[in-house]
Amino acid sequence: METALQLHPVRQNLIPLPVSPILPASDHAEEEPLKPFVEANTKAVTLRHLQEDCVVPVFSKDNEVTISHPAFVETVYEAAQEFFRGESIDSPEIRVSHIIKGRIPEAIHKPVNQLLETDKTIYYERMMFCFEIPTIHEDIDGNPLKLTVGGVRAYNHENLYNRKSAEKFKVFVGFKNMVCCNMCVSTDGYKSEIKVMNTQSLFKAVMELFQLYNPEKHTRQMQNLLSSSMTEHQFAQFLGKSRLYQCLPQEEKRKLPQLLMTDTQINLVARAYYQDEDFGVDAFGREISMWRVYNLLTGANKSSYIDNFLDRALNASQLAEGINKALYGESEYRWFVE
Repeated sequence: METALQLHPVRQNLIPLPVSPILPASDHAEEEPLKPFVEANTKAVTLRHLQEDCVVPVFSKDNEVTISHPAFVETVYEAAQEFFRGESIDSPEIRVSHIIKGRIPEAIHKPVNQLLETDKTIYYERMMFCFEIPTIHEDIDGNPLKLTVGGVRAYNHENLYNRKSAEKFKVFVGFKNMVCCNMCVSTDGYKSEIKVMNTQSLFKAVMELFQLYNPEKHTRQMQNLLSSSMTEHQFAQFLGKSRLYQCLPQEEKRKLPQLLMTDTQINLVARAYYQDEDFGVDAFGREISMWRVYNLLTGANKSSYIDNFLDRALNASQLAEGINKALYGESEYRWFVE
């Protein structure tokens, strides 16, 4: 191996799940959707590719295998089948980034230009997936929303150089805006850190998340954003304060609600205010509904790396709801628009 990280080519027994047709040996990606749910530096892959073409990392001190990406996907899928019994559940869309390359022992001394495909090993440091439950849906301002379940696994958040310990996963249930594939994530529909030792504990934690989530409450919260709007001046104040937020002294920043979006993403929001065909400003009234502001935020979040995507998606929801309340006089988020 070219890296100190040990890899173990384990083929785990997985629960049957609808998957895309097997890929050609030279092509590990499925066809890119027109509007992926996350962009950044990710690419689409199939579950079959993760099962058959990728090795599984191990904890190097004791050689204990980690929970693989496909095992994670199938555990969450099985939990959704159990909890949403009787509903239609689509196959998962999977996106990966940060490929980690290695070699089989027999190819250690080969020059790079002489390596065969069979000499190479790969796995992906970061993976995110989601699948839709189309029979549970809503419509807000002409935007069809479908209930969506998904999760994130990032090996860079694990200490793989030690002995086996609890592994970290992020799981969510929320709605996907089908106009733009933006993810709408609420507080009770997101677990930012599930720590488990095996898939049985992971299954239990995911079922607990489903039980806590209230889709009707979530859709009401989003519907409420339609009844408010920001003037161009208020929106400009919000953008300017968001840029200032990054430069505030830490003691002042701690007094304010958290803003996780980067300056680059705030710039994307500013550009989309005028240019986004679906959620841009009304060219005549120069006012924009808070529902559209929310979608500008979730649209900019699609440029996040996989391991930050869900935290920023939740933060976008909190920010939109907080600013909406600030427009009616509540103080918590008033700094961003005053």
